[in-house]
Amino acid sequence: MIDWFSNLEFFSKVYWSIALIGSIVFVVVMLMAFAGGDADDIGDLDSDMDADVGAGFQFISFKNLVGFFTIFGWSGIACIDAGLGTIPTIIISVVCGLLMMFIMATLFYFIYKLSDSGTLDYKNAIDAVGEVYLTIGADRSKMGKVSVTIQGTMRELDALTDSLTDLKSGTIIKVVDVTSNGILIVAQNKKPIEALQLDMNDTKKLNA
Repeated sequence: MIDWFSNLEFFSKVYWSIALIGSIVFVVVMLMAFAGGDADDIGDLDSDMDADVGAGFQFISFKNLVGFFTIFGWSGIACIDAGLGTIPTIIISVVCGLLMMFIMATLFYFIYKLSDSGTLDYKNAIDAVGEVYLTIGADRSKMGKVSVTIQGTMRELDALTDSLTDLKSGTIIKVVDVTSNGILIVAQNKKPIEALQLDMNDTKKLNA
C-alpha cells in the first residue's frame, strides 16, 4: 500500500489523500447524523460558519463541506484514470463537489422540515427563553437560528428580531411572537437566566 502510494504522481497523491480522508470523515458524520447525533456540533464549526445561504437551507456547513471534499477527491481520481488533463480534472471535481454540497443541503433541509412538521405547535414557543445559535440580523434584516425548548424538546428554529442591533451567537433571548409560517420573533432577554430560574423556584415554593 505504501509502495503503491509512493509511486503515484504528486497530482494523484493529492486527490487520493483528499478522497480517503474525506471518505472516512464522511462515514463518521453520516453515522452521527442519522443515529440522532448532530455532526455540526463537532468543534462548534457551524456556529462559526455564519455565512449560510439561509438559516433553513444551509449550503455551507460542516457536513456539506465533508461531502464536497469526498466527492471532489473521488471524481478527480476518476478523471485522472480516464486520462484527462490537470485543468479539466480540477474543473470537473469542483463541479461534482459543489453538486454534492447542494444535494446534501437539500436532503438535510427536508429532513429538518419533516422532523418539525405535524406535531410541533410553534405557538408553544412564546415566552420560552433560549440562546442564539446563528446570528440574527437587526430589524429583521437577516434570519438566524435559536435553540429553545418546545414541548419538552430542545430545538434549533428559524428566528427574526425587531431589535435595533444584531443578536450574536450565544445571546440569551426570549420568544415574543411567532409568524404564520413558523418563524420565531425574539428579543434579547435582559434578565439573567440564573435569575429566571430563581424566580421559577420561588413560584413553585409559593404554589406548594
